Amino acid sequence: MPPVFRFAPSPNGYLHLGHAYSALLNFERARETGGRLLLRIEDIDATRCRPEFEAAIYEDLVWLGIDWERPVRRQSEHLADYRAALERLSALGLVYPAFESRAEIAKLVAIREADGPWPHDPDGAPLYPGESKSLPADERSRLIASGVPYALRLDMAAACQRAAGGLTWSELGEGLDGARGIVPARPEAWGDVILARKETPTSYHLSVVVDDALQGVGEIVRGQDLFHATSVHRLLQVLLGLPEPAYRHHRLVCDAEGRKLSKSSGSTGLRELRAAGIMPAGIRQLVGLG
Repeated sequence: MPPVFRFAPSPNGYLHLGHAYSALLNFERARETGGRLLLRIEDIDATRCRPEFEAAIYEDLVWLGIDWERPVRRQSEHLADYRAALERLSALGLVYPAFESRAEIAKLVAIREADGPWPHDPDGAPLYPGESKSLPADERSRLIASGVPYALRLDMAAACQRAAGGLTWSELGEGLDGARGIVPARPEAWGDVILARKETPTSYHLSVVVDDALQGVGEIVRGQDLFHATSVHRLLQVLLGLPEPAYRHHRLVCDAEGRKLSKSSGSTGLRELRAAGIMPAGIRQLVGLG
């Protein structure tokens, strides 16, 4: 079977040079190996994803000379797949509803930090400090029935215990701190991560491992900003009985100040560079693929 690769952007803004670099790397890996390239639209965030951004993704990729297999998988059309995975984890006793709002969590963290530093995850966010995990079942049911918003969290300690045996992954690319080869996974560093919310039946962590397995992706080429998240993904793959892909994390494209390009910070989009007269070959040079 030919290897399968994927480029999976979110239509919550226009593609920038960092996206172009990742898409081109996936495209070239597929060509080098005689593999297949899939395009996945990660549009589970209905509040930020917009049709015009999705249309622009297709336009930008065609302009770059990138082709992919059809049909495109759009996450919003496959919510039942994520719900089934969540139900499987729930049946294992690994999921619980947490009812604290973001503001309440911030207050709880501040209280705990009065006694000393509170742990943070690899992305810098404080670990979940709440006590919803210890709520009696009838109290959980009462809160849910009364309409209180909640997030469904993974009981990380129980999950790691169930997946005991030393989680690792195969790193083929540019792992952080020079990590390469067999890398130990440390999902416990993330605490009780969110798997879904009352209004959204999945999260990035859950949907990405389900999608990659269903689409047969064998080598995941993505940025170093997701290197540490691989620990959570490997844990979920083991818990759900999903295949283990190889990972190839690549360097990030940064601005003149050394900051990672992002949609939220208004990084210059490919459509603006195209309007300024830059050609696809120029894009390749800008991202170091000249």
